[in-house]
Amino acid sequence: MQIDDRKYRILMAIIDDYIMTAMPVGSRTISKKQAIGGLSSATIRNEMSDLEELGFLDQPHTSAGRIPSSKAYRLYVEQLLRGAHRLPPEEARQLRVHFDRRARQVEDVILGAAQAISDVTRYTAVVTLPKAQAMHIRRIQLVPVAENTALLLVVTDLGIIKDTVIQVDGQLTPDHLHEISNMLTEQLSGLSMDQTRERMMEISGAFAARRHTLKGILDAVEEVGQGPKDIMVGGRANLLHYPEYSDAEKARAVLAVLETRDKLLRLMQAAPQMAFTIRIGDETGMPETSGCSVVSMTYRIGDETAGTIGVIGPTRMQYARVIPVLDYMGKALGELLSDQETR
Repeated sequence: MQIDDRKYRILMAIIDDYIMTAMPVGSRTISKKQAIGGLSSATIRNEMSDLEELGFLDQPHTSAGRIPSSKAYRLYVEQLLRGAHRLPPEEARQLRVHFDRRARQVEDVILGAAQAISDVTRYTAVVTLPKAQAMHIRRIQLVPVAENTALLLVVTDLGIIKDTVIQVDGQLTPDHLHEISNMLTEQLSGLSMDQTRERMMEISGAFAARRHTLKGILDAVEEVGQGPKDIMVGGRANLLHYPEYSDAEKARAVLAVLETRDKLLRLMQAAPQMAFTIRIGDETGMPETSGCSVVSMTYRIGDETAGTIGVIGPTRMQYARVIPVLDYMGKALGELLSDQETR
């Protein structure tokens, strides 16, 4: 049995209604929808029974209406993805205001993006920082702090500044530190993070007397673009506003995922060759998020895939709203970080 136009219109009406209300949808409710074209409740009930047999609808209780299945949401989002992703001008302005104040560090930009997406969609937003391969060293600077210690600044072309205190040789004067800073900037400027690590190993071998200081610098460089701050989350508590998470154990399981970096990174693995990656229910690959949907996409800096932005919400997510928001933000984020790179 195939889905004809009438079944399709009824199914879409059910999904739209359930997204808005989170309540099982009955035939009488659907019969009042203008898009259904005056079909009787009896006809709609028959079509709903067929849709249930086809796996597009579930019936929580015998006397209750129907709710969409993961298979129904999959059909729904595939139809959405075939259309254009246009964001209303007012929502575009609301997102753009988060970037009006130029951020010094890219972490601030990424956190602002996550907060903007969560504010507009009312779901939980996740944004990963640009990969280390997308960053290049601009400057290394050592500032004396006290005996045997110095403040190390690592500046990349994306505006990321790694500042940390490192141990240095006690014999090094401020002039020595200035000379080392100039030497490292000359040697490393313009190199990718992978190239920087290789060059630092070469430099450490050539300057045995400064190996202790250079090791502290190498360790700091290793941390740029890595570690627990390489992913930002906005609106963790937004999920608690939806009735699907009124059960404390279910809510706790999802919130635990949002606090676990490795699981979040797995959820945000967008396919780079696709505009959007959409996982519905069990497609997320985690029991804790089997009642969730994850919509994600990659953003680019120039021609390079840099990171991923995404939204986590209930399976009855407003996909038609989320997709244009992510589409807009992915382009805006790439443009902003590309602009920082040229400064």
